[in-house]
Amino acid sequence: MIPLKSQNELQMIGRSGRILSLVMRKVRGVIRPGITTLDIDRLSEELILKQKARPAFKGYKGFPAAACVSVNEEIVHGIPGPRVLLEGDIVSIDLGVNYQGYFSDAAITLPVGKIEESKKRLIDTAKEALDIGISRAQPGNNLGDISCGIQDFVEGRGFSVVRKFVGHGIGIALHEEPEVPNFGKAHCGPQLKSGMVLAIEPMINLGGWECRITDNGWTAVTADSSCSAHFEHTVAITDKGPEILTK
Repeated sequence: MIPLKSQNELQMIGRSGRILSLVMRKVRGVIRPGITTLDIDRLSEELILKQKARPAFKGYKGFPAAACVSVNEEIVHGIPGPRVLLEGDIVSIDLGVNYQGYFSDAAITLPVGKIEESKKRLIDTAKEALDIGISRAQPGNNLGDISCGIQDFVEGRGFSVVRKFVGHGIGIALHEEPEVPNFGKAHCGPQLKSGMVLAIEPMINLGGWECRITDNGWTAVTADSSCSAHFEHTVAITDKGPEILTK
């Protein structure tokens, strides 16, 4: 059962999303060579708490941090620590906010200093894939229209789409129905309706789509050690079209 949100719920999820957008803008401004992934996590948590909200990820199923910080071949769920970002790295920052029981979720991948052209194309493609997925989040479309749009675009650019991890419904809980794959067939799956809220999040790889989980039990990395990029927004489906709540 895919929950439909009331106007009041949408407004509260929107407030959560605006907090997350503010935090993400400030965090992205500090990304540079020499900063550690733990620095990113601490700043993220400090900024969320300053907005009288809570980090949605910290403690979720035992996750130890406020931010998922994934570098280069790490796809998602990177655990912050002493790792220093180096010139030429790319880093994905995934953040969630719980504001008075209403959840939002967003992710971005950023260059660390000057990066190779292939990494730049990877980041640009992931960002554009998110835009395409969002554009298909229209009442009357099917969930598969989002998935197919993302997959066709990404594979057309010569990259691969991660299969193991997908987007999800969000709002009253961090993860709700439905799952939102980044691969699939058009005109398939549940019909999209006004009031649904989805976390749409393409995760794409420079090499193959296969991945593995590292020894920490959380962090997913590409099986071939190629780089990965991840973008995400929380999106409300409305009669006027998709509304990005974390923009």
